[in-house]
Amino acid sequence: MTETTTADLDLIQAIIPHRYPFLLIDRVDDIEAGKSATGIKNVTMTEPHLQCQFPGFPIMPGVLIIEALAQTAAVLAGVTEDLAGKNALVYFMSIDGAKFRRKVVPGDVLKLHVEVKRGGGRVWKFACKAQVDGEMACECDITAMMDLSKSTA
Repeated sequence: MTETTTADLDLIQAIIPHRYPFLLIDRVDDIEAGKSATGIKNVTMTEPHLQCQFPGFPIMPGVLIIEALAQTAAVLAGVTEDLAGKNALVYFMSIDGAKFRRKVVPGDVLKLHVEVKRGGGRVWKFACKAQVDGEMACECDITAMMDLSKSTA
């Protein structure tokens, strides 16, 4: 049986280097190491990209939804590989099959579901879905490479 874990902001920031305004996840729940996790993004009007992309019509850009999915995936990989505090980096290699199904706006709680399709080692592949109130907002597959060259491990 796999232990289920939650990553709060402190653990997220110990695993990935992103900081405000580019840290796009608030929490990661239901982490099953090597399998899956669910990130949480509370979308608020105070975010810079919502104030300027479409003035008067705040919509979270699709590229940032994918970035939030990637950050969730990086936390899952980091928990799986015990990388907290070790300065590892995770880089995009590819984004496949990206589809956007609904707008994401201030007040939405974006649930970021990531599932490992291939993991362990340097290259990981994830099936990703972003949902608001159970309604699909975005789906894609992400392939990423872990770089441990700066790691303190």
